[in-house]
Amino acid sequence: MFDDQRLRPIHEKVMAGERLSFEDGVTMYRSSDILGLGWMANVVRERTNGNATFFNVNRHINPTDVCVAQCKLCAFGKQVRDPDGYTMSHEQAWEVAGKGWTEAVTEFHIVGGLHPTLTLDWYCELLRGLKQRFPQVHLKAFTMVEIGYFATRTKLTIRQVLEKLKDAGMDSLPGGGAEIFSEPVRRIICDHKIDGNAWIETAREAHSLGLHSNCTMLYGHVESEEDRVDHLVRLRTLQDDTQGFQTFIPLAFHPANTPLHHIPVTSGFDDIKNIAISRLMLDNIPHIKAYWIMMTPRMAQIAQRFGADDLDGTVVEEKIYHDAGATTSQSLRREELMRLIREAGREPVERDTLYRRVERTAQPETAFTILV
Repeated sequence: MFDDQRLRPIHEKVMAGERLSFEDGVTMYRSSDILGLGWMANVVRERTNGNATFFNVNRHINPTDVCVAQCKLCAFGKQVRDPDGYTMSHEQAWEVAGKGWTEAVTEFHIVGGLHPTLTLDWYCELLRGLKQRFPQVHLKAFTMVEIGYFATRTKLTIRQVLEKLKDAGMDSLPGGGAEIFSEPVRRIICDHKIDGNAWIETAREAHSLGLHSNCTMLYGHVESEEDRVDHLVRLRTLQDDTQGFQTFIPLAFHPANTPLHHIPVTSGFDDIKNIAISRLMLDNIPHIKAYWIMMTPRMAQIAQRFGADDLDGTVVEEKIYHDAGATTSQSLRREELMRLIREAGREPVERDTLYRRVERTAQPETAFTILV
């Protein structure tokens, strides 16, 4: 059953529903038995979510790419005086939100650069305007990094910033900016961002206010196998405390157009391995997402048999990965996502951001019901 016999004790734990250790995680990362890892991950995936693969109808909104940080991992952020940088007005952002498919969008995913002059009030007004115009749409907005930056600029606490944004209409938070929690690695790839402990504590504050979030890990740059496992264990520990994470998304580093362009891109083997190990290590996070924008739709389809139970959504327009050289489409229609899922032998389930099932009514392009 296993080409790598080191996986046998791990298999016994998985079948018994026991938590895997740090050492187990390192062993799995050092194994090339991808089918053995995938088989175990699929057991956990089906134990947790059955045959369902989730997706949603969403739209990404990036209000600005101007950023005071100059992280080596990033191809999206632009310096203040860069003529190629942009900052939307409120009216432009609201207009962008209303464009796209004729289908009813259930989520706006909102992230951007750390802009030097936009105020917290500006972002609150952005959210209020979206809620006024699209009251049925869930606003998943601002990474822990952005929240930390808002707090620094306003001299408010993290909790106060979160409360103001929540009052303005923020419904949950995405999981970006976590990168890798290892401080030596962060000093190389993202030394201008909050540190790993601050990311964790910001997520803790958000969860304590009843705000759910996602979480991520960026892999395939200068991190070690131990760094990856440490990252997963720290997320798992916080989830034990708060139960606030909904989905984990492993994200492959795209080196093109970044100062780390000399690093080779990750292989499909590594991408699938990270999906499988994530599912096995994160026993208390209900969903693992195969982000098709990053993996390509084909690889995300295969990932459904290696531990993933979510493909993200229609997206419509994605900038961050495409600025880093992603060659995937910037959008997929609802029917295309459902076809990918069905061809993998899974049941497509449309969800909202909180994983409540969405039922389309007689006019699917405009009407839907959320099933609690």
